[in-house]
Amino acid sequence: MKRRIVVVTAVHGPHAPFLKDAYASLGAQWLPQGWEWHWVIREDGEGGDVRPYVPDDPRVTFRQGRGGGPGVVRTLALAHAEGAYVKCLDADDQLAPGVLARDLAVLERDPGLGWVTSRVLDLMPDGSTAGFPGDPEEGVIERGAVLDRWKADGYLLPVHPASLCVRRELLLALGGWMALPASEDTGLLLALNAVSRGWFSSDVGLLYRKWEGQVTGQAAHRERREREARMAVVEARARALAGLRWGVAEGS
Repeated sequence: MKRRIVVVTAVHGPHAPFLKDAYASLGAQWLPQGWEWHWVIREDGEGGDVRPYVPDDPRVTFRQGRGGGPGVVRTLALAHAEGAYVKCLDADDQLAPGVLARDLAVLERDPGLGWVTSRVLDLMPDGSTAGFPGDPEEGVIERGAVLDRWKADGYLLPVHPASLCVRRELLLALGGWMALPASEDTGLLLALNAVSRGWFSSDVGLLYRKWEGQVTGQAAHRERREREARMAVVEARARALAGLRWGVAEGS
C-alpha cells in the first residue's frame, strides 16, 4: 500500500479560478517510489462558485461547510487527510517543482524534525517573481528560534508558514490551525517551533501570488487593535507550549 502526503487547501469563491494553476503545480510533482499525494480542497462556505473549478481527479477530495475562515476550514479538512504528512497550499499559490519530494526526504531522514519550510518567491501579476532578502541558511531550525526572531523583528517571520509541510500526528496534537480571522498559519508555525525542531530548505518551494484580492492585502488584515490581539494570543500560545517542554520525538 502506498504512503501518502496530503495537500490541504482552503478556498472561497474569489480564489476558485486559481485552483487550476495550483492543480497544475501539484500534478507536476514527482514522489519517491511507494508514495502518492492526495489533495483535500475544502470550501469556506456552501456556495456554487468553487465546485466548477475542482479538478476531476480521484486524488482530489472536495468538501464544503459553513464559513469559518481559513484556519477553521483547513482544520476541518484534516478529517479527510489520511496520510503521514500534511502540506499547506493556499488556493491562489503554486508549488515549485520537486518540493514534495524534498519535504519528504527531510522528514523521513530525521524523526526529530517536526516540520519543513522552504524558500518562497512572490508571484507578481505580470508573471515575474521576487524573493525575500532575509531567508536563513538551509538547515535545522532549533526549537524557539522562530519565536525569538519573530518578536525581535516586529512580528515578521524568518520563514514562510504558507510553505509548511508537517507530520500529521503533530499537527493534530496541536489542534491544527489557530481559530483566528487571520495569522492562523503564523500561530501554527510558532506552535510547531515551540515543541519541535524544523528545517528550512533554500530551494524554492512555493510561488506566493500577489494580487488585488489577496486576503493579507486587505485593510481589515492590518487593523491595529485586531492585529495586536492576534499577535498577543499567538505569542501566548507558543510560550505556553514551550513551557510544557515536550517534543516531537525522543531526543528532539
